[in-house]
Amino acid sequence: MTALAVPAPARSGQLTGTATLLRFALRRDRLLIPAWVAVNTLMILSMPSTLDQLYGTATARTDLRHQVAVNASFRSLIGPLFDTSTGALTAWRVGVYAGAVAAVTSLVVVVRHTRDEEESGRQELIASGAVGRRAALTAALLAAVVADAALALLVTAGLAAQGAVGALAFGVGLGAVGLVFATMAAIVAQLTESARVVRGLTAAVLGAAFVLRAAGDSARADGSSVLTWLSPLGWLENLRPFAHERWWMLGVFAAAIALQAFLAYELAGRRDVGMSFLPTRPGPATGRLGTAGALAWRLQRGGVLGWSLGFFVAGVVYGGLTGGVAGLVGDNAGARAIFRRMGGRSGLTDAFLASMTGMLGMVAALYVVASVLRLHGEETSGRAEPLLAAPVGRLRWAAGHLTIACAGSALLMLLAGLGIAVGYGHRPLAVLAACLVQLPAIWVVAGLTVLLHGLLPRLAPAAWAVAVAVLLIGWVGPALNAPRAVLDLSPFAHLPKLPGAPMDWPPVLTLLALATLLTAAGLAGMRRRDVGV
Repeated sequence: MTALAVPAPARSGQLTGTATLLRFALRRDRLLIPAWVAVNTLMILSMPSTLDQLYGTATARTDLRHQVAVNASFRSLIGPLFDTSTGALTAWRVGVYAGAVAAVTSLVVVVRHTRDEEESGRQELIASGAVGRRAALTAALLAAVVADAALALLVTAGLAAQGAVGALAFGVGLGAVGLVFATMAAIVAQLTESARVVRGLTAAVLGAAFVLRAAGDSARADGSSVLTWLSPLGWLENLRPFAHERWWMLGVFAAAIALQAFLAYELAGRRDVGMSFLPTRPGPATGRLGTAGALAWRLQRGGVLGWSLGFFVAGVVYGGLTGGVAGLVGDNAGARAIFRRMGGRSGLTDAFLASMTGMLGMVAALYVVASVLRLHGEETSGRAEPLLAAPVGRLRWAAGHLTIACAGSALLMLLAGLGIAVGYGHRPLAVLAACLVQLPAIWVVAGLTVLLHGLLPRLAPAAWAVAVAVLLIGWVGPALNAPRAVLDLSPFAHLPKLPGAPMDWPPVLTLLALATLLTAAGLAGMRRRDVGV
């Protein structure tokens, strides 16, 4: 895109039009922000009653705290436990993951209203009017503030019964994590020209934050490791909600947010619209790009490699936990029941393996939605039209991205199985089978995404809500003892619970047929409609 060489407005007019742009951003995100906030809030608020059922006695809670203190692998997965109250157990059980969801929500909102707008050309049109140079960035950050503030308020109100002070600390801490990653995304959006690269880099930073916290927590049981302190997720656990709160930790969050916001504003004022400080390397491109599939791989290879590394590491961690799961659960009948509802009625170790592989499968559904929606992104950005004007048919073009989505999800589950086998050290073939049997359900989610893109392209992003709902049903549903009719809404509920249960082919073949049917219907719809409509 040609740089827009417009003289910088006076300092007093830098934020002109911010209110209008904020209203527009909130209108565009009227479904996205409420959906992500609602999912995160529901995940958090479902925990207290479940934990009260699982650990209803002081002895059970004391035993749990001891097991967490001595089990480094479990601490790396969830974090240290600082107190045995219901509120502290809730913050421990979901704090890291709720913080990660808040971070994803914030960075998606900021990228959507900064680099996405510039890449599509809309920001250039807006900037030609009476709009300040930093108005778009301010509106994007304020939209993230709205999302994080809503999450903080809902969590504080929902957990107030467990202790108002702890609930406030937990809610504000989650919002602060979101704003740290929002301002980080604002910086990265100034540095690169591609929204795809911005998302990839910020997601990599979030992954690094999780790994640093995990490594630090595995080394120290009190959250005092240097590695833990290098991660914003580690700052959240060191805030210690419901466990003699460390309010001064909010100063750490505030300093990071202010410093990153200042840097983002300085960078935004020193570049032209559509440009960046790290411009894309000019061509010619290296390697073969002679087919639609090769182009799809070039566009998606970074994401595939990043997800692959994450799944292998997660597999190793889960595998390391497997050997000690019996000791961790102990005689807690409630915890055993949850694992068995998630993983089938087999031995506890097999049930744990089945539940963990199922969880990885549901997370892989998020990958496959992101991969399939590259079709939607290529259309809406206008990049698909020139390609389809050449001798490239729509089906060939779509097949390239769908191949990356389906083959990539198979690679993720294969690497997850290898990771679990490495960490567990036993029954590698059974573990691999348990991971690969998740693929039919993953491909059903992919097929539904293709269907939405082909028939109702404006609603294609709703596939994210489907994937998140599947994850929520599979994770929270068994803990809440949800009715069978609710659990059956997820395609993962119909898979055989390997490795403990026998292989059952009819549901697997049925899900494969359903995925094929949904994909075919979506491709037929895409072939008949106009591009970008």
